[in-house]
Amino acid sequence: MTRLTYDRYCREIAHQIGQLRTVVTSGTDLSRTVPTTPDWSLEDLLRHVGGALRWAALMVRTGAEDEVPEERVPGFGGPRTWGDPGPLDAWLAESGELIVGALRDAGPDAGVWSWAGIPNAGFWARRMTHELIVHRADAALAAGLPFEVAPDAAADAIDEWLEIVEWAQRTQPEDAVHELRGPRRTLHLHATDTGPEGDAEGSGRGVPPDGGWGRLIELTEDGVSWRRGHEREATVTLRGPLTSVLLAFYRRLPLDSPEVDVLGDRELLEAWLKRATFG
Repeated sequence: MTRLTYDRYCREIAHQIGQLRTVVTSGTDLSRTVPTTPDWSLEDLLRHVGGALRWAALMVRTGAEDEVPEERVPGFGGPRTWGDPGPLDAWLAESGELIVGALRDAGPDAGVWSWAGIPNAGFWARRMTHELIVHRADAALAAGLPFEVAPDAAADAIDEWLEIVEWAQRTQPEDAVHELRGPRRTLHLHATDTGPEGDAEGSGRGVPPDGGWGRLIELTEDGVSWRRGHEREATVTLRGPLTSVLLAFYRRLPLDSPEVDVLGDRELLEAWLKRATFG
């Protein structure tokens, strides 16, 4: 299911929580709107993340066989007082300790409900890692702080998204991903600063004939499929440093941002970003 190890997911969760807490303690106004999730303030976002971690931690710790309602999760909503970074920071720290502790105690093969048909703790280790990575990007963008993520974690975040799109295609007949069916077209993701397995190898701005980090998404009458690699004649290519490709692919960075290049049929990429979701 994954390329990162279970231990690495646990360590990455702890690392991302630490990075997220620096946003809380940076002096940024917690009522500031998050540009990439404009229905939320920064504090709304942080409380969402902490609550999600506590929810997943409870399910892993108890080996839940069904989804646990939010109201049964202790401390789900966060501190009673709003606008105070101290209690919010402490609550986030505790949320991180709860999920990492639950995952380490359980082990990757422990049985637990999940919404994607992968009923084990390994699913939640991966899902919470990338939930944190993407929402830390939201928080950093709101606070005007730099954002970077380890190349192998960024690559795995993209792979997880693609796997979830495939899951939605298999299990959700009304999902918008089905609107992407049609004559063969391809979307090429190409990292200009990263090797084929997510290691930091500069590859320049040109698309290599082989090697280098790349993902090729194929849209046909049968639906969506993808593989590792490159295609020189792709219908559209999204190209740039891996962190920037990740942010654009998760709709956190505009396609006209100078950090990325879009080569070819931009409308196809926009159609993908609109329709290929979590279902």
